[in-house]
Amino acid sequence: MAAVSLPTEPAAPRADVRRWRRYLADERAEAAVYRNLAARRSGEEREILAALAEAEGRHEQHWIDLLGDDVGKPLRGSLRTRVLAVLAKRFGSVFVLALMQRAEDRSPYADDVDATARMAADERIHGEVVRGLANRGRKRLSGTFRAAVFGANDGLVSNLALIIGISASGADRHFVLLSGVAGLLAGALSMGAGEYVSVRSQRELLEASAPHPEAGSAVADLDVDANELALVYRARGMPEAEAGAHAAEVLSGIGERRPRTGSTPVTDENEAVGNGLSAAVSSFCFFASGAIIPVLPFLFGMQGWPAIAVAGTLVGLALLGTGAVVGVLSGASPAKRAFRQLAIGFGAAVVTYVLGLLFGTGSA
Repeated sequence: MAAVSLPTEPAAPRADVRRWRRYLADERAEAAVYRNLAARRSGEEREILAALAEAEGRHEQHWIDLLGDDVGKPLRGSLRTRVLAVLAKRFGSVFVLALMQRAEDRSPYADDVDATARMAADERIHGEVVRGLANRGRKRLSGTFRAAVFGANDGLVSNLALIIGISASGADRHFVLLSGVAGLLAGALSMGAGEYVSVRSQRELLEASAPHPEAGSAVADLDVDANELALVYRARGMPEAEAGAHAAEVLSGIGERRPRTGSTPVTDENEAVGNGLSAAVSSFCFFASGAIIPVLPFLFGMQGWPAIAVAGTLVGLALLGTGAVVGVLSGASPAKRAFRQLAIGFGAAVVTYVLGLLFGTGSA
């Protein structure tokens, strides 16, 4: 009697195998990013990142099951994911979280027939989780980072425009250099002072909005028949009915003995605004670091069009860099933000150059 051969499953197409192995490598690399980030965090953030790494492990197992005997030697993840893993291990910064947010948002699983609907949904939710963690870091950076980025951009654009405008008017190298240094110092001092006043004023406004520290002690002496405690809650934004009910609860001794205002704690608001002195110092330093770049060619003896060309190139590279950084932190396209920054900066410089030509021609 002849032996009966059992049917075997057809081998998966090589193109599918290659795609599955690439997905497997990326899942492993992304799990490593989350584990490295978790190792540098504590408390709730550590738990969240560890849970994300575990979820990536479930996705990893899906591709292992599909590949079967074709798993083969583990591939390296994509260059982007491997770079993120290194950055997460060494720095664990908000930049990595912002980049991971973009990576999760661009997951191909929604359009891949071999990925389950649950995996696609997981990736979308992972993006929101990472977005929330990145937003925490953005809030911690917001005050000082805002002053740093805007200070650097203002220094780059304003001093490049100043130098180009003066050069176009026919001034010699020494006058252009002197004007550039004067613009650097004046702008940096102005930016630092303005940032300090701005942040301090905002903090003082927030402090003025806080409940008076002695207001809670007056609750015990309120007239329970005609009290104005409900007005406090209504003034803070609580609906009338809810304010009346909460006031009655407080006065009856069921709830809190100190009135809740319904407002965000001022300490949290102040943390988001930042420290006035640190913002001022950052603004001064970054404006100066930006403003010195267009001065460098003239400082090293160049003049005329060659100096303008070198200054423009250096400033352009710096604008691309700051724009890309803002794009990364905002979760947007770094390239798009970089070229937008470049267009705005060079647009201002071109306008100033044309004005310099007009004034130079008029004075001739």
